[in-house]
Amino acid sequence: MTSEATTKTGAAPGAGHSVGPILISRGASGGVHLVDIVLVRPADRPAPDLTLSDAGAGGDTEGPVEAECLASLFASKVWRYRIKAPVEAAISYRIEGRTYRIAPCGTADLRIAYVSCNGQEDGDLDRPLEERDVMWMRLAEEHTRDPFALICEGGDQLYADDVLDCHPDISAWEEAPEEDRGTLPLSAEAREAVRRFYFERYAITYTRPAMAALSAEVPAAMMWDDHDIFDGWGSHAEPVLDGPIGRGLFEAAREMFLLFQLGVGGTDLPANFHDPSGESLGYTLDFPGLRLVVPDMRSERRPTRVMGPKGWAGFEAAMRGAPPETRILVMSSVPVMGPRLSWLEFVADHVPKARDYEDDLRDQWQSRTHRDEWKRMLTTIAETQENRPNRVTLLSGEIHLATRGEMKLKDRSLVHQLVSSGISHRAPPKAYALVLTLLARLGESPLPGRKIRMHRMPSAHTIYVEERNYMILARDGSDWSAVWDLEDQGRTDRLSLA
Repeated sequence: MTSEATTKTGAAPGAGHSVGPILISRGASGGVHLVDIVLVRPADRPAPDLTLSDAGAGGDTEGPVEAECLASLFASKVWRYRIKAPVEAAISYRIEGRTYRIAPCGTADLRIAYVSCNGQEDGDLDRPLEERDVMWMRLAEEHTRDPFALICEGGDQLYADDVLDCHPDISAWEEAPEEDRGTLPLSAEAREAVRRFYFERYAITYTRPAMAALSAEVPAAMMWDDHDIFDGWGSHAEPVLDGPIGRGLFEAAREMFLLFQLGVGGTDLPANFHDPSGESLGYTLDFPGLRLVVPDMRSERRPTRVMGPKGWAGFEAAMRGAPPETRILVMSSVPVMGPRLSWLEFVADHVPKARDYEDDLRDQWQSRTHRDEWKRMLTTIAETQENRPNRVTLLSGEIHLATRGEMKLKDRSLVHQLVSSGISHRAPPKAYALVLTLLARLGESPLPGRKIRMHRMPSAHTIYVEERNYMILARDGSDWSAVWDLEDQGRTDRLSLA
């Protein structure tokens, strides 16, 4: 795996990597957009010079920006540059002979992209880019025509499932009986193989041309999901999660997630993170007229829960504390609205061939295992909007389909859920979308007086669309709307998010 990764990233064995720039948003404060710029370069080279231009209007002055080393690993160094961009004017930066432009985040005509599921479980490295990244290419072209101020990446930015093949000890653990997996040791050699795997998989991911182009110009808000660790993380049995190898896999994935997706080294968590201890990595980003709440649904996940005490405390405080008359976007990696899954779980319990899907079903909010927690999530969302001047919109991915839903509240207002998945994951069989459509028609509304319904996207043929896709949210003054770009059907009509 190492030789494959290094070949695809252009780094010879033992040589350092070149990745980025990757822009990470820290939200806006005091009239400026706080943006971190992360890049990886070979350790034997100094940090590249980065200079700002078109600055001012409350942002940084023009000139050089200091580099900070976040980590030194695998013959590479991870550098971070922190800049302040004006919220109402574009700003440019120049590094290594190239100039990149960042759109403002505080204008009335804001545009936000949303993507998820950037890969597939098997053979992802073997796919030709012109097939794998066709939707990334479309999105990059769209940014060139009409720039995005922010990109929300809602989970599975990395498909790391073949980490289980990165070392013989890890492969043996994966094949061992479940009851034995909690006791198998993690050797120092295997630990380093795991760390190297995640590091190099991120290097591959962020050097693909279309994603690299967007990452260099559009500040991102990212949150991980199971495939950023490995398939089903958190929904497996506790011996899998808690043994030396399971914890070692999680810790290595977390280390690289912090560096590449959150721009954080070690325990240096930014102030906008909900939990200073880092047990949960949820955070909030504020912009003019907009709050983005990003809960972490993996760090504390167990077979019987989606979020733990730290995650819930941070999420509920972020929702309660939203400024009035603010659009609140909630990134829930798994959809909050959806059909009842207990019928499918019953099948998985009693049909041996269906048991492979038990972890996937348990991953969903609608699983019978998480019903009380699901109601808590829906109640928090509803009470944030009902009889208040705020509007809540849910952004989700994970299911490899595009769809939307609505929850009608007691004050007759609507909470919209927008699902876009996946940007690179191949479309699932039509039967999968059909089954979910049939279940959706049966309905599932666990909160009295608050009806949930799944709907077709404007101009789409079915409730669940089995095509690769991405989504664009737009603000025009005080009006918000969404469109999906579907691989085959093309652009949907505009959905008003009143």
